Amino acid sequence: MLFAGKTVVSILTSIRAEVFVFHAFCLFAIISCRYLVTAGLVWWLIRGRSIEFDRDDVHDLRLSVVSAGIFALALATAAQLHSSGLTRIYDRVSTYGWWYIGASYLIVLVLQDSYFYATHRLFHLPRFYRLTHQGHHRSRRPSPWTSFAFDPIESLAHAGFLVAIACIVPLHLGTILAVLTTMTIWAVVNHLGLEHLPLRFPHHWLGRWMIGPAHHSIHHIQQGKHYGLYFTFWDRVMGTESRGYNDRLRKTKASIHSCYSVDNQ
Repeated sequence: MLFAGKTVVSILTSIRAEVFVFHAFCLFAIISCRYLVTAGLVWWLIRGRSIEFDRDDVHDLRLSVVSAGIFALALATAAQLHSSGLTRIYDRVSTYGWWYIGASYLIVLVLQDSYFYATHRLFHLPRFYRLTHQGHHRSRRPSPWTSFAFDPIESLAHAGFLVAIACIVPLHLGTILAVLTTMTIWAVVNHLGLEHLPLRFPHHWLGRWMIGPAHHSIHHIQQGKHYGLYFTFWDRVMGTESRGYNDRLRKTKASIHSCYSVDNQ
């Protein structure tokens, strides 16, 4: 009986391992394709429909493939936890109502933005920077390919957040997809660079509170500034918004280009 019991456990463990590997492989393919299509299309358009890669592009692509693998493993873990009843993921809208779909989406964005700000500042500390974040800053002029180019430790930290939040906050499957889509699009847009901006943005009320390419591009020049992900709130509160940011961005596009030569403040 004991031998039979061990055999059953061994079979179940093998099946679960095979399911995990299958989930991880599928998720890796989905995440990679999402990144390549979104970043690649935007990159192709802003490069004047050119397909030439420079050395920084190749570096970002390599890091992004590693990041895709780490996120795939994390999300496959979340799927296993869900199958064991250990997450708060649900699929019936009636469980919490339609209003909660939108509310939970905003809750996750706010929590993720706060977490990102804290870890981003941590990763910029000299003792951690080389191992956790240096790869993302290899290029001073980021491109859409940079959007997912994280060092492995940083990827693990951000992927781990998604797993943790799925275990703590009740989330509909649609909400999770919306958050993941927002992450992808926002990251690509934020790495467009200063020269690919309408001059009016961010000079209206929304642009002053939402992070866009102008705000984040300055971080790639002044690494002690602009740590936020979605909102400028924490940079304002914690004093890490660049001095003269709004004044500088009110000038002409030529002066916006000159931001790349501004010394760190």
